[in-house]
Amino acid sequence: AYLLSNAAILTMAGQLSIETIDSAAMAVDDGVIQWLGKTDDVPANYKNGRYLNIDLQGRLVTPGLIDCHTHLVYGGNRAVEFAQRLEGVSYEEISRSGGGIMNTVNATRENNASSLYQQSLPRLQRIASEGATTVEIKSGYGLDSANEIKMLQVAKQLTDDENIGL
Repeated sequence: AYLLSNAAILTMAGQLSIETIDSAAMAVDDGVIQWLGKTDDVPANYKNGRYLNIDLQGRLVTPGLIDCHTHLVYGGNRAVEFAQRLEGVSYEEISRSGGGIMNTVNATRENNASSLYQQSLPRLQRIASEGATTVEIKSGYGLDSANEIKMLQVAKQLTDDENIGL
């Protein structure tokens, strides 16, 4: 259990608006907010030693972010193509030489679910480390039913394992 104190807490308390509470505190127990208000008004039961007090020194606390459009599960990478584009090579030239979206489609199809999971996990962890608590993971690189289903199963397993909303 934690008591986060001396924070600026952004809430979604207003209808269709946000509200910031300055000099705020928040008691959290097992991931659930138990109390929220001004630091000066913290009830005694949250100061009893059971709650570890963390002074946030004016830092901003916000609700979790939602990444509402990702294509997180795919095979391979196109770093070489990105470098080519930076050097002025057109997408059409890259595509004619076997690159482009079909490069990703083929790599996604060639990878099994376990391999796709291992490639996608660091991407999801990065998004979560930047404040996202919910991530919508779209398929799209399989381009056939079996591979699209494989990708969606990997997406579900990733979010279950990482305890992030899907």
